[in-house]
Amino acid sequence: MASLPRPKDEAAILDAYSATVVGVVDEVAPAVVRIEVRQGRRQGGGSGVVVAPDGLVLTNAHVVEGAEEVRVHLIDGTRTGAAVLGRDGDTDLALLRTHAGSLPHARLGSSRGLRQGQLVVALGNPLGFESTVTAGVVSALGRSLRARNGRLIEDVLQTDAALNPGNSGGPLVNGAGEVVGINTAIIPGAQGLCFAVASDTAAFVLGRLLRHGRVRRAWIGVAGQTVALPRRLVRVAGLAASSGVRVTEVVAEGPAAQAGLRPGDTLLALDNAALSGVDDLVRHLTEERIGRPGRLRLLRGAGLEEVGITPVERPEGS
Repeated sequence: MASLPRPKDEAAILDAYSATVVGVVDEVAPAVVRIEVRQGRRQGGGSGVVVAPDGLVLTNAHVVEGAEEVRVHLIDGTRTGAAVLGRDGDTDLALLRTHAGSLPHARLGSSRGLRQGQLVVALGNPLGFESTVTAGVVSALGRSLRARNGRLIEDVLQTDAALNPGNSGGPLVNGAGEVVGINTAIIPGAQGLCFAVASDTAAFVLGRLLRHGRVRRAWIGVAGQTVALPRRLVRVAGLAASSGVRVTEVVAEGPAAQAGLRPGDTLLALDNAALSGVDDLVRHLTEERIGRPGRLRLLRGAGLEEVGITPVERPEGS
């Protein structure tokens, strides 16, 4: 049986913990910014992190949604304007470019190697207080979180590092001073339930926003809802899932309309990928599927059918 640490050992452990947090803050805090947003007479804001010396700032999409003017406050008190290069509501991420010159920036690390229980530090500007730091651990990996537009964000990090309003868009940092997440949400009324978009997701979105100003995704032009399938059908037809996507609306002249889909059809699979619900359909409609012919398996009435469909790029606002 392992013996309990002696008082001197405990002090050494606490000193090492404190030194790690202090080192992370010294390295990353200069790259953390406060974002001020104006929309008419309304004013809001959040946090962000500079990820390149030429002034690229990652933050949350909801922080700059509808912004008519964006200003960035640096840790030394400097204020500068910023342009929104792009937003992605599906991952709640946005990319800004400040009008300042060379800036301190944080290193964007990989979230792939994170482990449950690992030390993380959250930095931001909650409730208007500049440069606030909280520490905690990675509580869980691979969570899913509903974005404000209703889409499901995959591979979200859960942490018990305390987040408050205004922390949104700030960095979640590992003990090596690398950004491993972008803080995005707290669950109201639940202590210790805070979430961050994984840095691997952020790196992917950053690249797409720099290149296109948006993240391109495929679209077939349907609205639907997840429904349970008859058990007998699942058994007899050998279906991979016990639920599917009931089509409630077909957009005129969209790919689904051109393929002959109708309200009431239930989508079961796209190519060989089972569609157990709306989230599955959205997940499989990636950029790679734009313009690429595929096959939809569906239930129409009491019969199974298969139709060809070619997704197009998803229009803005869809």
